[in-house]
Amino acid sequence: MSELIATYLLHDEKNPDKKAEEIALGLTVGSWTNLPELEQNQLRKHKGRVVSIEGIHSERENQSLIRIAYPTLNFSNDIPAILTTVFGKLSLDGKIKLLDLDFDENLKRLFPGPKFGIEGIRGKLNVYDRPLLMSIFKGVLGKNLSFLAEQLKQQALGGVDLVKDDEILFENELTPFEKRIAAGKEVLKEVYDKTGHRTVYAVNLTGRTSQLRDKARKAAELGADLLLFNVFSYGLDVLQELREDDEIGLPLMAHPAVSGALTSSLEYGFSHSLLLGKLLRYAGADLSLFPSPYGTVALEKNSALAIASELTKADTFLKAFPVPSAGIHPGLVPLLIRDFGIDSVINAGGGVHGHPDGARGGGLAFRQAIETNLQGNTLAQGAEQFPELKKALQLWGNAEVTA
Repeated sequence: MSELIATYLLHDEKNPDKKAEEIALGLTVGSWTNLPELEQNQLRKHKGRVVSIEGIHSERENQSLIRIAYPTLNFSNDIPAILTTVFGKLSLDGKIKLLDLDFDENLKRLFPGPKFGIEGIRGKLNVYDRPLLMSIFKGVLGKNLSFLAEQLKQQALGGVDLVKDDEILFENELTPFEKRIAAGKEVLKEVYDKTGHRTVYAVNLTGRTSQLRDKARKAAELGADLLLFNVFSYGLDVLQELREDDEIGLPLMAHPAVSGALTSSLEYGFSHSLLLGKLLRYAGADLSLFPSPYGTVALEKNSALAIASELTKADTFLKAFPVPSAGIHPGLVPLLIRDFGIDSVINAGGGVHGHPDGARGGGLAFRQAIETNLQGNTLAQGAEQFPELKKALQLWGNAEVTA
């Protein structure tokens, strides 16, 4: 029988064995011992079962890891049904956190995974031997298309591989969605013709849920490169719908906005690795943004590494790009490459735009830091050769010195 196994962390539970059995029954058949034998036989294939219970003792509190198996015939083949089954009303029942979901191969086949993944994105850019570099539009609210186009041009001239909209740039009169795509294509073609460097642009897909499919299809018609999507404002199932629509067929970049309300507590909600790693990958994200362990919105290091692991480990699906973000500057490049490897995206906003030489200088400084590190040299050595990197280190510091 096909099963989905959920792993939970219980806090301050005096009788985890009893609690585990209550969960297994309460989220499936409801009760068991009081049922007549005939009804038990009829419901047996729907009954959840306790797989394991493991006590974890710490100085602060007693914790337990419990694993519950749910028959997949209990739910329809969609993420909302799965999450409602394994964590719906349970999420309201005390200090319990959903850490992981193990899908068997039969269930996995019902989900799409990334359409492009790491190799597909690399193929679009023809970059295979280093981390990709991404930057963000900044300060564009209330500005017109000319301002946005010039900012995009400077980032591309700095050697940035991907540029994404700010997640709070929605549909507006000054920089409407379709015109952003057209202006972006024109500017990036100009830079490519001039320099031979290809930059792609991720436009923010926003609006009412019922409008997203048509809007994404229009983006594809207009030749958009990628779609940025605030997935947790809409839902994982919406992401999957976009991924599975062949008339869209664009890489999908998942932004973590709102996810902190679901993951940040140690005692409640979802693990970061499940929500920002595994489920995003299964639903079809090609890139997943999440806070790095080092920046202004820092995530605990093991949690950040666990997200990256879920996105890139061997699985049925293509690997998706981890994008550790927030407060990134060129001096952090050695840490990012050490911890996330070359199959990652280095993402910066202020670390590009705040450079003394502007966004072009910021992009160059990052590319110089990446080149220097991959050649086995220190950033201090690189700064002797590259003036843009030197200025960046003087402004933001050099993490390899203090790490």
